[in-house]
Amino acid sequence: MTKVSIIVPVYNNEKYLKECLESLTNQTLTDIEIICINDGSEDKSGNILEEFKNKDDRFIVINQENQGVSVARNYGLKIAKGEYVGFVDSDDYIDLDYYEKLYNNAKEHNADIAACSIERFSPGRKRIHLKMENVITTDNINKKLELCQAPSKSYTVNKIYKKSELDRNNLSFMEGVFYEDVRFTIRALYYLKTLVTVPNILYHYRKNLNSIVKTISDKKNQDMINAREDVINFANEHNIYFKHSPGSYIIRRKKYNLLGLTLMKVVEYKTMKQYYLFSRFLVFEIRTYV
Repeated sequence: MTKVSIIVPVYNNEKYLKECLESLTNQTLTDIEIICINDGSEDKSGNILEEFKNKDDRFIVINQENQGVSVARNYGLKIAKGEYVGFVDSDDYIDLDYYEKLYNNAKEHNADIAACSIERFSPGRKRIHLKMENVITTDNINKKLELCQAPSKSYTVNKIYKKSELDRNNLSFMEGVFYEDVRFTIRALYYLKTLVTVPNILYHYRKNLNSIVKTISDKKNQDMINAREDVINFANEHNIYFKHSPGSYIIRRKKYNLLGLTLMKVVEYKTMKQYYLFSRFLVFEIRTYV
């Protein structure tokens, strides 16, 4: 059995795709399969995928009409043959010993999930967004949420998951919505038992302003609200305690731009609104009490 299946949805990302795929082909863990779902790309992404496939027989390339990242990930889960599965976005990259360390720690600690740190980067700037400082194992759901800082940081990409447990619990991504990671992550952390945190490796997450994830729309705001309510309902049904109150999670965001520059960002919570200058500097806060 292959040790890790890596699922990579790809859509119109010729600019960064080679860097991503090179970080996968050069992994120190060689017993992997790399499942790339070309989700109807109209640029040269498909050609790049074929180029890597022709050089490395660990690549599996699936071409489909554009259906969204969740459909792509779900198809990858359906055909994956690895003992564990991981997800990588096609504009990101990973450390070369990334999957070796995640896999070895998962096996050593008999863990269903292994999680590591995330670095967010953009031209001229890097910042650790989520840090795992020590090897910690737990099967307590509240501790798992605390270590992963979920649901506020519901990343799927900085983890590997035991495939048999995902299958046994029928876990997949909700299709046709934004914030599908939020819904998936809380369920994966709940149903998959032991989590191990792995220090000293990084998932490098690109802050790409052209990404669909960065596009603000009425649908995205509504999907954010729906995902938040879904998480709260799931937590209530399963007696899950959040370190912070549900009212501390974002329900709406809006940006005011001029000539491509964000002048003001408004972040709305259930009990508070925050106003940021240039998306970074908190200048005003209004609190309400319900």
